[in-house]
Amino acid sequence: MLLDFEKPIAELEAKLDDMKRIATESDVDVKDAVKSLETKIKNLKKDTFNNLTRWQRVQLSRHPERPYTLDYIYEMSDDFVELHGDRTVKDDKAMVGGFATIDGQSFMVIGQQKGRNTKQRQMRNFGMANPEGYRKALRLMKLAEKFNKPIITLIDTPGAFPGLEAEERGQGEAIARNLKEMFMLKVPVICVIIGEGASGGALGIGIGDRVLMLENSWYSVISPENCSTILWRSWDYKEQAAEALKPTAYDMKELNMIDGIVKEPLGGAHTDMSWMAKQLKKTILDHTKELMELSPEQRIEKRIDKFCAIGVVKE
Repeated sequence: MLLDFEKPIAELEAKLDDMKRIATESDVDVKDAVKSLETKIKNLKKDTFNNLTRWQRVQLSRHPERPYTLDYIYEMSDDFVELHGDRTVKDDKAMVGGFATIDGQSFMVIGQQKGRNTKQRQMRNFGMANPEGYRKALRLMKLAEKFNKPIITLIDTPGAFPGLEAEERGQGEAIARNLKEMFMLKVPVICVIIGEGASGGALGIGIGDRVLMLENSWYSVISPENCSTILWRSWDYKEQAAEALKPTAYDMKELNMIDGIVKEPLGGAHTDMSWMAKQLKKTILDHTKELMELSPEQRIEKRIDKFCAIGVVKE
């Protein structure tokens, strides 16, 4: 699938393929032309992806080939034991989690999981967790605390499921309880927004000692489309809404809402999954090492102070 701003690049790449095919099938020397076109493509890619608008970054965060939570878990870890259920209602497939071994160290990894095709998307509820998903996440966090294992949360959701049945089972209470309990966890907590970070659905597993974002992810109380619908009664102003919301990683870092940005390969995380996973893995291990040097009491105090400072303005 090509996004609108990727089409000029794809057209040049198609020309390059045709040129190489002609060179193979005939004796025509096109080496100089091929080299020139390759340089042009490289420069166009750099110019395009280094100057993306906020809406274009939102589009890139939703790319259907973009790695999801389980992709990162299997790529980063030596083994992964998935745990299921909230011990109350059922196992929410939109929220996954379990123990993973990364470079010989055990972690509890939790995150929202989307689907690749229609059947998977329905099973995963498009990455929108129900209350039992957040209760499962909290159960796993408490389990990690019991065994003194660091926690990693990978956030990628368009929001918590807004259905009537979710509200009846206490969606708001489940998320609120997670916020309260995550502040007081005695083990290191690293939260990474790997795609979409929308509303309470993201915040429900987003309280940590370190909050990081992948370069082409977004984090906001509402999506640009829904913001446009509320303000202009139409989805047609989503680009203006994205500019006003400032939801990108660079915006969040400038506003001190996050602690760091994890760079992506040129073109997005989906263009080189292996490289992206290695970058994320290194970043997580570096932050974990720093946090492990602090006592639980120090981590909790710093965690609370960090979030209390958000939104404070000094004149």
